[in-house]
Amino acid sequence: MKPRVIQGINIQWPWSELLVSGKKTVETRSYPLPARLIDTELAIIETPGPNGKRAAGITKARIIGTITFTRSYKYKTKTHWRSEYEKHLVSPDDSLFGYRQEKEKYGWVVGMVEKLDNPAPAPSKRGIIFAKACKVGGRQI
Repeated sequence: MKPRVIQGINIQWPWSELLVSGKKTVETRSYPLPARLIDTELAIIETPGPNGKRAAGITKARIIGTITFTRSYKYKTKTHWRSEYEKHLVSPDDSLFGYRQEKEKYGWVVGMVEKLDNPAPAPSKRGIIFAKACKVGGRQI
């Protein structure tokens, strides 16, 4: 596959790996998917987070694949969020990413995921707003 330059999104390990493996089909965020990013290919910038360095040997951010999201929706209740555990795979006890009444929670529905054969370097500017020049290429899974 010919390398291309696209926008990126930071996703912490282990959720990054769960997405590229196809096990996680909904990404959860505290904001809705921006309309301009619906069905737009994004580079998955895997960040180590609090456990990635120790558990997976991830020492710095890297691009591990690409993803598109088809839509997003708001979780109106904790019951709704919990009922979709098999889609988002975030533990109800997760202190960083679990559902909290005082903070809105959205589900971003995964459309397509592509895993790179080899991780690529992450750009110095990262995140959905700033990572605009991610170089990717790989194989479809």
